[in-house]
Amino acid sequence: MLLPKGRIIGKLKKGRRVTSAAAEFGIAHSIVSRLWRQFQTTGTAIRGFSSARPRGTTPADDRYIVLQARRNRRQTAEEIARHTTQTTGQPISRFTVSRRLHGGGLFARRPVRCVPLTPAHRRRRSLWCREHRNWRDNEWGRVLFTDESRFSLSSDSHHILIWRERRSRNHSSNIIERDRYGGHGVLVWGGIMLGSRTDLHIFDAGSVNGTRYCNKILLPYVHNFRGVMGLQFLFMDDNAPCHCTVAAEQLLEREDIERMDWPARSPDFNPIEHVWDFLGRCLTARTLPPVTIRELRLALQDEWAAMP
Repeated sequence: MLLPKGRIIGKLKKGRRVTSAAAEFGIAHSIVSRLWRQFQTTGTAIRGFSSARPRGTTPADDRYIVLQARRNRRQTAEEIARHTTQTTGQPISRFTVSRRLHGGGLFARRPVRCVPLTPAHRRRRSLWCREHRNWRDNEWGRVLFTDESRFSLSSDSHHILIWRERRSRNHSSNIIERDRYGGHGVLVWGGIMLGSRTDLHIFDAGSVNGTRYCNKILLPYVHNFRGVMGLQFLFMDDNAPCHCTVAAEQLLEREDIERMDWPARSPDFNPIEHVWDFLGRCLTARTLPPVTIRELRLALQDEWAAMP
């Protein structure tokens, strides 16, 4: 129903009481009372446009915010807000930045991570896939897949976000290249094969050289698996420098351990990467996550032993 505001105000200006005017027009007393107060305060009975808070940024500011995120996709909303405030002189919040980025089609997502690859690496990886695409379960079942991984008390793997458009996950600008095993933490080694796995070896502090790899890994772990499996045993490692020393090559030859041909920089081909991911999630899900290196070492051993 269209409210006859002019007629109501006319009656009230002539001295009619609010109750009488409300009864005459069949309108609630509160509505007529509010209309009369508005007229007395503003001099009009016409409601103005909503006085919502004005936007804190101009269209030029919005474009600048989106441009910053595209130039450096790892910037946080708080950092972009600070830079924009310094440039424009107009303070804005990180929440405003997030809304403007969403309006520009950019959303905070976890980045894809990979190791850097040269064209030669890519060709070698493609060739390896073609050579092994017809392998059967019994052939894969004789391979001991091994690898090292590093676990830390405060991994950043789930904390780093980038600003990217939808359906652009694998675009080169949204991929973070990172060499492996960098940073501080606990370095471990393990091996898996169909129906079995090695014990988890946790390295003491320091780097892993060829001698250490032979004495701590090849002799106590790989040599034992070779003894159980016999001549069908096939050993896989990833051609890291400590794996390819003269001492390591001589030990494998002396113990008659066949090494699987493996393309460099191909951790994504190795099924043990899924085990490392599972182990990391188990650590995160613990009721009392480790807070010291000693607790981390014990937790890694416990979670490895508890894996199905």
